[in-house]
Amino acid sequence: MENILRPIYQERASHPDTLAVIMVERRNQTSPETDNFDAALLIIVKEADSPVYIKHYEFEGQQASLHIVTDKQIREWILLGTNRRIVDWLMNGKLLFDRNEYLAQLIDKLHTFPFSERKLKIGLEYSKLIRRYLEGKKFFEAKQFLDAYNHIVHALHHLARLEVIDNGFYPETTVWSQVRQIEPQVYKLYQELIDSGETLEKRLELLFLASDFLIHSKAEIGAAHLLSIMEEKEIWYFAELQEHPEIKYYSVDLGILIEFLIEKQLIHTVRIETKGQEIYHRAYKVAKNLLT
Repeated sequence: MENILRPIYQERASHPDTLAVIMVERRNQTSPETDNFDAALLIIVKEADSPVYIKHYEFEGQQASLHIVTDKQIREWILLGTNRRIVDWLMNGKLLFDRNEYLAQLIDKLHTFPFSERKLKIGLEYSKLIRRYLEGKKFFEAKQFLDAYNHIVHALHHLARLEVIDNGFYPETTVWSQVRQIEPQVYKLYQELIDSGETLEKRLELLFLASDFLIHSKAEIGAAHLLSIMEEKEIWYFAELQEHPEIKYYSVDLGILIEFLIEKQLIHTVRIETKGQEIYHRAYKVAKNLLT
């Protein structure tokens, strides 16, 4: 496969903007990591007109894809976890070209997992966890058990990823294999949800009871990144938080996370007068007991 694809990547490898070339081959008959293609070529570049450019090829009854991705996009995918297979490609793909040990340094960063990035990723997973958990609870209370099950499975995945990150590892696509070793308690919750002989309603009821304490106990860890940013000044308007270069990554989950942290008394609300009678701006500040 490498010999066949060599003319495609060699020309690009000679370009000064090219940082690394990686090849990922199909491992199984069903291969979602390569979109069921026989191979995928990942070419990482410094800059490009588009952050992601993809081409497809056919040859001798086989298919291959070419992915040209900017360094900035790669790092954003890693940080936000929005393209989970990219870590698998970087760690397990075949390295064909590496300018000035770019990829070696990137993989070393994946292994060391800087604390600042870890705090942000934990915050993002926790905000997604809260949304999924509360949506699942809403459906459960409405006796929409299949919808509740769907949301709580996603919530447990976010909890599992949070535990993996908190232990200093990047979550892999096989996250439950990691969690089984790292945090058996969370793995047991998941196992009881999918394997228990109880009715779906009873399984969900027991899971909400068991996970409610666990999720609430993770509040300070899950909120540490957001609270550390908010400690930079006393009072924040919601729009100011949305515009912060790191907080913007929370996107649509920021509002529900803040409301949850108000309930946990980690954040307090501040009423600021407007020109309208009995109408106030709502602002936020970190609870004083957290600042001492």
